[in-house]
Amino acid sequence: MFKRIGLFIATNLAVILLLTIVCRVLGIDQWAAQRGMGLSGLIVFASVFGMGGAFISLAISKWMAKWTTGAKVITQPANETERWLVDTVRRHAEKAGIGMPEVAVYDAPEMNAFATGMSRNNALVAVSSGLLQQMDREQVSAVLGHEIGHVANGDMVTLTLIQGVLNTLVIVLARVVGRVVDSWMSGGRERDGEGGIGYFVVVMVLQIVFGLFASIIVSWFSRWREFRADAAGANLAGRASMISALQRLSANHGDTSLPQTIQAFGISGHLASGFKRLFMSHPPIEQRIAALQAAQ
Repeated sequence: MFKRIGLFIATNLAVILLLTIVCRVLGIDQWAAQRGMGLSGLIVFASVFGMGGAFISLAISKWMAKWTTGAKVITQPANETERWLVDTVRRHAEKAGIGMPEVAVYDAPEMNAFATGMSRNNALVAVSSGLLQQMDREQVSAVLGHEIGHVANGDMVTLTLIQGVLNTLVIVLARVVGRVVDSWMSGGRERDGEGGIGYFVVVMVLQIVFGLFASIIVSWFSRWREFRADAAGANLAGRASMISALQRLSANHGDTSLPQTIQAFGISGHLASGFKRLFMSHPPIEQRIAALQAAQ
């Protein structure tokens, strides 16, 4: 936990330092000061909204996941399958060195599972009813190992850090460029308040454009962490079981039914072609299987 807090602080300091250096070299900070726009205030504003928004999402992620999927947490196993699920998650969690997550089942015909939560010791692992019906226990155990791998690797926190940093950059860059364009459109005349119509239009457009680039970076990291979680699943449940589970997942058809807010945390994601591949949260299953086979 302390390492992740340290990473959080170091990342934010690095972003602020980089922005300060770039703006000083380009003379943007002097230009902003002359026009009454304090760069430090802008960075604080962007950090509060960029990082704050990302961490609020993380803080309520378990509640949102339960609400949007209808996942029912197993507090007292009602049958042998639920007992086996809880025992398997407990065994994997102990081996991975994390606290016992909440275990839940949600109703969906597809084979899928996800993990989310604020920290390694405060997580939720949920599986779909379709996964329990269509996979054998060795395959389900591997899927659970994959999700425990996400928790043990701190993927939820890391993804939130990256998203928060990129949110901050998007907010700052959009507004700085918006001020430059607004000044140019006004012929260099100073304005009172937040600027003219050019500023608002440019900021809105640039936040969309920069946000798309930010999403590409977040999606790339999401795909990369799937390989790590697959390796964790292979370590916890056996490589053959993890490969078998992925092969079985290839039978999923169509897009995942998981809500957009937690799609990146599922084991099975939607596929795309062309430019849309840049925004995929999961790599193709064939690549994931090949990576596990190559590691043997």
